[in-house]
Amino acid sequence: MTEEHSSPIKTPTQLVIVVLLAFAVPIALAVMLSQLVTSGAKGMHDNDNLVLARIQPVGTVVLAEASGPKGMATGEQVYSQVCKTCHETGLAGSPKVGDKAAWGKIVAQGEKLAFEHAIGGIRAMPARGGNPDLTDDEVKRAVAFMVGKVGTTWAAPVVAAAPAATAAPAAERTGQQVVAAACGKCHETGAGGAPKIGDRAAWIQRAKLGLNAVYQSALKGHAGMPARGGMAELSDPEVKRAVEFMMNSGAGTPVAAAAAAPVAAAPAPAAADGKKIYDASCVACHGAGVAGAPKFGDKAAWAPRIKTGMDALYTAVLKGKGVMPAKGGNPSLSDADVKAAVDYMVAAAK
Repeated sequence: MTEEHSSPIKTPTQLVIVVLLAFAVPIALAVMLSQLVTSGAKGMHDNDNLVLARIQPVGTVVLAEASGPKGMATGEQVYSQVCKTCHETGLAGSPKVGDKAAWGKIVAQGEKLAFEHAIGGIRAMPARGGNPDLTDDEVKRAVAFMVGKVGTTWAAPVVAAAPAATAAPAAERTGQQVVAAACGKCHETGAGGAPKIGDRAAWIQRAKLGLNAVYQSALKGHAGMPARGGMAELSDPEVKRAVEFMMNSGAGTPVAAAAAAPVAAAPAPAAADGKKIYDASCVACHGAGVAGAPKFGDKAAWAPRIKTGMDALYTAVLKGKGVMPAKGGNPSLSDADVKAAVDYMVAAAK
């Protein structure tokens, strides 16, 4: 009975072995268990091809959207958005940017072969760096950019300058056309208190404030009239022509038919017919003496002006003086037309 219940450890050596095993075995089991839990497929972290496969979904960039029109990206742009993933770190054996030794082998092959490999793909590198939207020229620029970082210059397709988006300047509209397009809807009917076209008395009241005041009202808006008659694209000269057309129009002048008329300078009246020119361009002010203009037929008002000489009168009307605009506000008049109108008014004041 004594022998059956005796300890299996008989010697000090056996005791030491048992103690060591009591520590070593649990530790070994713990290490094996941790390796089993944390390890993946064999070689997963050392296989660059598997790394590339894992990053592919986030490593592809649609360069056409990021860098503007297709085919216009520079080599640096392509590198930054596509090639940098591998060539910055040397992933999967790709030559690192700036590594002269690694790029020396590629340079020795020549640019033609290097371009072909970059476009078609080679070994772990997919065609066009994994971005099928890249054009051949863009890929070539990227290769040339990276080769340039080791001091080698390769010819690459030049990025063409984007065509400038310039719209052809619109032809200037005549006063009659502007009235047809913007002003007529109110000034033909007198809506909202607008002076009707052909209502000489109504226009004279406004002209007494001076032509510049009438221009500014039309340009900036006044009372119920919006700025530029509601057509913001009208230029200042176009608005002024419309004002002058309405001020000088006779009663019943049709304007609606001019809306579709081609843009063209209004035909000038015959040079010898000073009365027609006066009626078309000068009567708005000279008929009533607006803003100090000498009234038609007023000998006292015209006498001091006539004394200055006809050349001085011609020059004043051609270039403008005081509130009177050049050529009475009608730039389409020839110098001869203006002089004929002056002659007509002077003759009536003698």
